[in-house]
Amino acid sequence: MADTTQLSNHQIRLASRPVGLPTAANWRSTTEPVQQPGAGGLLVKTLALSLDPAMRGWMNEGKSYIPPVGIGEVMRAGGVGLVVASENPQFAVGDHVSGSLGVQEYLLLSQDQIKRNGLAKIDLRLGSLTQWLNVLGMPGMTGYFGLMDVGHPQVGETLVVSGAAGAVGQTVGQLAKIKGCRVIGIAGGAAKCDWVVNTLGFDACIDYKAGPDAVRDGLKEHCPNGVDIYFDNVGGDILDQVLARLARGARIIICGAISQYNNTTAVQGPKNYLSLLVNRARMQGIVVFDYADRYHLAVAELAGYLKAGRMHSKEDVVRGLDTFPQSLLKLFAGENFGKLVLQVADA
Repeated sequence: MADTTQLSNHQIRLASRPVGLPTAANWRSTTEPVQQPGAGGLLVKTLALSLDPAMRGWMNEGKSYIPPVGIGEVMRAGGVGLVVASENPQFAVGDHVSGSLGVQEYLLLSQDQIKRNGLAKIDLRLGSLTQWLNVLGMPGMTGYFGLMDVGHPQVGETLVVSGAAGAVGQTVGQLAKIKGCRVIGIAGGAAKCDWVVNTLGFDACIDYKAGPDAVRDGLKEHCPNGVDIYFDNVGGDILDQVLARLARGARIIICGAISQYNNTTAVQGPKNYLSLLVNRARMQGIVVFDYADRYHLAVAELAGYLKAGRMHSKEDVVRGLDTFPQSLLKLFAGENFGKLVLQVADA
């Protein structure tokens, strides 16, 4: 096993809980020596990290589907990496892995921590490293199980997905097309909308930045018979606009609410929720970790679509661990085009 004792591990830790958008004061950089793994353990070098809107929620105190990141702890992040030292027979030096790596250059894991961090080997023959953080990673798993297990798409139905050019949205829309749905995206800006329609093959895309009535008018134009499935990544006013256009028996998948994550006042809930009653509709949340024992099935199906050219996977890659605080903010300004990935080291 290679000697790693001369290596240093640079880390980004949560220094304080943000109010509104995170600032530089909420983060602290640290450096620690890299240790050798103990019996049954591993040392993983981080290659790339997934930057996700959910990270903002993990920074808040309070009950959620996952415990908050503690003050002083390395910031939680999913990622892909390379095993550089192993005392575990299930992992060899040189294996590529994915799991919860944290915003740091190296992750030392005991045997018990390997499972808790969801560490698993990945096959780069199925997709690139960045695709393993996108269509083949948590966003793809979220889109797949949210659509298939909660949305139950049927041929000919109309699906609307917000954040259509983002990580989850691009998988949801393309998969819905494969399953025979009409797909309407909602995205910010003409370039994203053009890409969603002309590259991903959506039937239409509504530019929510085109004016105060753009979403309402776009839904009226493109969903004349109502919305059968809505995959919600943004919450807020856009959710309300879609609620007003539901078809009978509609299914709404609540994946995220990026418009609300940095509010300094109460979260804005839906005003048009009675549409659920009128249309006998259903609204249900999706947390991807609930489907962990079936990830391999979704990966196999989605990788097949990628290989066949039936799906595309677009990543927006930024470089350098130290850029994490600024890069994370791109999500909340809508500046990323595709899945936002932080490249920490060369493969």
